[in-house]
Parts: sequence; structure tokens; C-alpha cells
Amino acid sequence: MMQVNIYYGGRGLIEDSTIYVMNKITEVLDELNIRVKKYNLYEDKRGISTLPSTLKDADAVILAASVEWFGIGGLLQQFLDACWLYGDKDTISSLYMMPVVISTTYGEKEACASLIKAWEILGGKPCDGICAYVSNSADFETNTSYGLLIEKKTENFYRSFTKKAAVFPSSNNAVLENVQQPKAMNLTPQESEQLSMYVSDDSYVKQQKEDIEELTQMFKGLMGDTDDTSDEPYIDDFKSHFHPIASTALSFAINITDRDKTLIIETDDNNVKCYYGTKDDVNATIKSPHTVIENIISGESTLQGAFMTGEISASGNFKVLRTFDSLFQFRQ
Repeated sequence: MMQVNIYYGGRGLIEDSTIYVMNKITEVLDELNIRVKKYNLYEDKRGISTLPSTLKDADAVILAASVEWFGIGGLLQQFLDACWLYGDKDTISSLYMMPVVISTTYGEKEACASLIKAWEILGGKPCDGICAYVSNSADFETNTSYGLLIEKKTENFYRSFTKKAAVFPSSNNAVLENVQQPKAMNLTPQESEQLSMYVSDDSYVKQQKEDIEELTQMFKGLMGDTDDTSDEPYIDDFKSHFHPIASTALSFAINITDRDKTLIIETDDNNVKCYYGTKDDVNATIKSPHTVIENIISGESTLQGAFMTGEISASGNFKVLRTFDSLFQFRQ
């Protein structure tokens, strides 16, 4: 069975119409007996450099971008960089690629052109894609004409990669051959794959950060500065800034990623419990470095604001993130 890999560079927001388009494409390909493998780049940012190895399992590729401000976004750009540095160019040269770009702001055509140009420079074969501006996701997703157009585009893409349709040569392909060859290291595809795995291993970087943190704390101590280095930091801060909401019972798990601790917060009307441990049935799980937590506690940011800017990630019921900022009010 033939396989199509989808690489999604958005943030996974519910209102992102790119997800609707990808699901629609998947339905059509399933009916055509094509296996679809989807990779959400936001779920494993550290593993992006290893993803070029997954191209060898694919017969065609879909690059899906959500334009929320400018361009295709950092995650998809990081994936394309990894393809350039570690990807097997012989494998890529046989792959047809359909771009999917959905914009909530200006620039969807430029982003689509960027994906096509990048794939041509990598040596691949771009196909006609889906490019749209969406001001209202509900209107877009319920419009039957748009749904039929997505199906038509997907069927044309299916014909291209199954029949190995001819593609006109492009000057961008010549770049790979003549001008911008990566600095030669004479690596085999297998060696490139191993190198990408090494790059994705951040254990060395993590150790460096821990050493720097230790030195920082040492110098702070020498200079008479203090920091919250107790075994149970932030608990008093959340308790002292708790503003109860009647008939509201919620629980949160805050995973402090760079300290390997999870702070559990439970609220029930006028009561709040804070402790370090585990709890399976929380309403939302939040992953954040300690610096962002401290920014929230100091009033420099809010949980919802940090989530929208990508400083933290969350899973579960996203609607309760806004309630969190009402329950714990740090800003004066």
C-alpha cells in the first residue's frame, strides 16, 4: 500500500482550519486506499531533526502550514532545514509534495511559494496545492464548495504521485546541483540519519544548562541574592493569590520541565490545595520551564498569554486556561 506523510507545522489549535483541510485530505486518500501518516511537529520539537528519516517510508508528502503572522512558522522551517542537512537527497528527489497553507492573516500565497521553492531546492517535485485565507473557520469548514475543491485538489495530487507525472524542470533544482551544495562531509544517508539523531539528543545541552544554573545560584549566594530553591517552590505564591470562584472545581498539573517536578493545584469553591506529585484526572496539564512560571507569579505574564505565545504547552481542556488566570491573579 502506498503512503503519504503529512508534516503539520501549526500549533494544533482547535480553530485552525489547516487541521480540517488535513482531515478532509486524509478521508479522500483513505477512500483511494492510500495510507496516511501524520506528524505534528509541535508535539515533539526536539525530534524534528530526526524526521527526514521518515521520508523513506513515503511515496508522497504534504507540507501543511498555518500562517498566523508571517511565513510558514519556525517548526516547518526547522523540518525543512533538517531535510537539507540530514535528508537523503535521492529519496527526496522521487517524492511529490503538495503544499497546504491556510492563513488567518496576510501572506498565504507567499508561504505557499516558499514551500514550493524549498522543496524544489531539496530536489523534490512540487504539485499544485491548497492555499486559502480564512477569516472565519466555521464558515470555511461548513462551505460545501470549499470541501469539494479540497477533494478535487487531493484527487489531482493522487494522480500525480501514483502515475509519476512529469514535472517541468526549475532553476531551483539547479541550485542543488551547482550552487548551494551543503558543505561536503562525504556522509552516506545512514550516517546523515545517525547525525540527525545525535543533534536531537539534548542531554549535553541539558547538562550545560544545569551547570550554568548551579553557577548562577552560587554567585547569587555570594552576592547576597536569594532565590526560591526550596523543595516546594511556588506553593505559597499560588495559595496567597488564590481568588475563589463559586461553584468552580478545577485541577491543574504544572510540569516544570527544567526541574523535573510536577505541581498539582486543586480548587473547589473557596478551597485550594497545592502539592508536588501526580494526579491522573486533571482538567489541564501544563508544561513550562520555571522561568515562565516565575514571570506569571511576578505579574509579567499570564498563563493564557504564555500559552498563546508558545512559551508553554498544554493538553486537556484548553478553556480552563483562561479560568486559571481568574483563579490566580498575580497582576496588580
